[in-house]
Amino acid sequence: MGVRGQTPEGSEDELMKRIAAYLLIIAGLLVIIYPKASAWYNDRQQEKLLAAWEEEADEAADALAREQYDELTALFAEEPEDDDAEEPEPSSEPSAEATATPKPEPKLNPIATIKISSIDLSLPVLEGATQKNMKYAAAHLKETAGFGEVGNAAIAAHRMRAKGKLFNRLNEVKKGDEIVIETKKGTYTYVVYKTSIVEPTDVSVLNYNKTDKRLTLITCDPVVDPTHRLIVHAELKE
Repeated sequence: MGVRGQTPEGSEDELMKRIAAYLLIIAGLLVIIYPKASAWYNDRQQEKLLAAWEEEADEAADALAREQYDELTALFAEEPEDDDAEEPEPSSEPSAEATATPKPEPKLNPIATIKISSIDLSLPVLEGATQKNMKYAAAHLKETAGFGEVGNAAIAAHRMRAKGKLFNRLNEVKKGDEIVIETKKGTYTYVVYKTSIVEPTDVSVLNYNKTDKRLTLITCDPVVDPTHRLIVHAELKE
């Protein structure tokens, strides 16, 4: 009597049982893996969104800083006040301006001071490169790095004709000179590593990376009828 073979129906049933068992195993693995995979995906999406936000914020800050840098052209083009100019002879009759009560100047609040001992310079630093701020002090360009922070902190000032006024002697600064910035948060010493004269359109002076802590000083050149900008580049002394 011959051995009875398996029917095709029996083979199909066994195959279906195996498939069902595999599906159950896969389903079980998915139940275990899904929460971790979902959390990983959510974290990745969060990181991407944060990176996109930071990149957009950096680009916006860079654009504003470069816009301020461009505006320096108009500010530097203004003739600084001549301290040696002759006073007009007084009139016998007081003018309306003389009799009017002068309006008090709005209070200016320095955010820091800048000192360069090699040229005997000590100036207050105001926030924002505006006509008013730069009349009295050096100005920190908004949206550039904070002092002592990673990035490129930029300070601009007029190069007055009177010796020693504002950034008049900035051309005397040499490589290795120290620039001290004092703020309410602390004191930061930068060391000059380069000076340069550039075109007013050269915004590369504001460039920075994600590691260096730089300081850039900006003024006009030459003192009379300026056509270029004198730049002092410095790095934080660790």
